[in-house]
Amino acid sequence: MKNENHKKGNSRHAPTQVRAVFARGIRGSDPILHDGKPQVAFVGRSNVGKSSTINALLGAGLARTSATPGKTQEINFFEVAGKGYFVDLPGYGYAKMPEKEKEKIRKHILWYLAGGEARPKVLVLILDVRVGVTDHDRDLVRIARDEKHPVLLLANKADKLTKNERGTALACIADEFPEIECIPFSATKKENVGLVRSRLFQLLGI
Repeated sequence: MKNENHKKGNSRHAPTQVRAVFARGIRGSDPILHDGKPQVAFVGRSNVGKSSTINALLGAGLARTSATPGKTQEINFFEVAGKGYFVDLPGYGYAKMPEKEKEKIRKHILWYLAGGEARPKVLVLILDVRVGVTDHDRDLVRIARDEKHPVLLLANKADKLTKNERGTALACIADEFPEIECIPFSATKKENVGLVRSRLFQLLGI
């Protein structure tokens, strides 16, 4: 998928809100991985706005942001319209977290992506467009490539930048990952929420 600039707007075809429920949180092998329902996985470093992004796409406040970054270490499954799952992987890269805990989270994410039990339809990697691509993000993309998982980049918090700043930031992301589509996004201002929702819901058969 190529990087593109996208206009603001919501799709007419995707419902703005669907019935979504918390299914379960897992820390290892679980029957939910084998029930045949498609999965869309979300990943990103701590404080990137992952929970806010999931909530904006679902039109519901299901994914909760912990007051302590890195505290949530389960892989959380949200069932969407009874058709499939949004999978919320733990946030990574919190600077103040002990190295042992950082490695535990990394291994947990690696287990989901490379353990062979999960085959997400797409891995949605959320970036803070103001920060750009980090070494942790590069590591995630490398793993996804190795495992042949499709990747979609969301450049979150795009509303925080001026037009020129945004253009520069998106160009830097495109230079890093020219073959991966990157969509400017704002969970708070709902920029491109409809576009991304439509794309992901289609993968879940909604």
